[in-house]
Amino acid sequence: MTRPTSAALFLLSCLAGLTYAENLPPPEVTEYWQPVPAVVTATAGLVPSDAIVLFDGTSLAAWEPVKANGHPWQIEAGTMVVATKPAPAPTYDQQTKQSFGDVQLHLEFRTPAQVVGSSQGRGNSGVFFMGLYELQVLDSYNNPTYVNGQAGSIYKQHPPLVNASRPPGEWQTYDAIFMAPRFAAAGTLISPARLTVFHNGVLVQHDAIMRGPTVWRGEPKYVPHAAKLPLMLQDHRNPLAFRNIWVRELTLPTSP
Repeated sequence: MTRPTSAALFLLSCLAGLTYAENLPPPEVTEYWQPVPAVVTATAGLVPSDAIVLFDGTSLAAWEPVKANGHPWQIEAGTMVVATKPAPAPTYDQQTKQSFGDVQLHLEFRTPAQVVGSSQGRGNSGVFFMGLYELQVLDSYNNPTYVNGQAGSIYKQHPPLVNASRPPGEWQTYDAIFMAPRFAAAGTLISPARLTVFHNGVLVQHDAIMRGPTVWRGEPKYVPHAAKLPLMLQDHRNPLAFRNIWVRELTLPTSP
C-alpha cells in the first residue's frame, strides 16, 4: 500500500480546514460594539483618572475616627501615621467618610524600622474593607506567627500564597480587588465577599472566598449589612505609616 506523501497530507489538511471554515458563521456574529468601555487614563506612577484619592500626603479630610470621641491620626513628612499611645489608653481606628462596596484599592505602608516585639506585636495594623473584612498588615519579615495572621493574610481565614514582605522600615504596597458580599432582600446570603491581593507586586490572595466578617475568636458568619460601608485602618498600638491610598469603585459581576 502506497503511503501519502507529505505534500498530499498537507493538501488534505488544507481541504479539511476549508470545509470546517465553510460551516462556521461569519466573524461578525461573535462581535459586539456596545457598550464601549469608559476611557481611564493610567499614566505610569500616577493615580488612575477615575480613582478616588483617600490620602495624598497633604490632608486627612477623607478620614475620621471610628469612635465618636476618637482622635485622628497625624501627618508626618507626607505620611499618615498611627497616633499610638501605650495601654490602657484607647486605640483609634480610622475610617473613610465615604462608603464603598466593590473596589480596587492601592495602599502603601511602612512598618517601624526599629523592631520591637514579635509575632502579632510587631508592626501590626489592618485594612478592613467595609470595616468588616480584614487584610492583615504586619511586619512578617523573619517574624514567625500563625500563618493566617501574617502579612497578606485574610485575617484568621486565608494565609497568603507566599510571604512577599520587605524588611522593616521599607515601603510596601497592597493592590487589592475586593468584591462585597451580596444579600437578598430577606437577608440571606447570595454570594460571599471575595478578595484578590498583590503584595509588593506578588500575588498573595487569588479570588479568596471569605467565610464572613473578620473575628479574632470563633468562626466567622455572615450577617446582612449595607451594600456600601467605610474602609477602615486599624490602630493596633504599633506606629505604622501609610501613604498614597486610593480606590476605584467597581461593579463586579456576582460570582456563583
